[in-house]
Amino acid sequence: MIHVTIYQNQKDEYIGFSARGHAGFAESGEDIVCAAASVLMINTVNALELYADAKLSVSGEEEEGALDVRLTDRPTEKTELLFKTMALGLTQMEDDENYAEYIDLTFEEVQQP
Repeated sequence: MIHVTIYQNQKDEYIGFSARGHAGFAESGEDIVCAAASVLMINTVNALELYADAKLSVSGEEEEGALDVRLTDRPTEKTELLFKTMALGLTQMEDDENYAEYIDLTFEEVQQP
């Protein structure tokens, strides 16, 4: 199962996320759930850097299915929209009866440095 935690500050602004695990929907290389979640998250990181000029802390481990992303500066309207778009896609996956058992999404309030 993929566990994704989306981090929000005290103002409910999105400031990052953490993902762990593999979906286990199908064999590696054929797992559409893992591929969809990965595309949503990686595309969000790329868009944050390219279109929102966001400064990020990014680390990951492909074999373990780990990805940690945090804004290192204040959220903006652009970063908020991109994070919300990712959260929407992941929420729709989690709500789909065909994929719900393969992805777990939580939201957590954290202190922003």
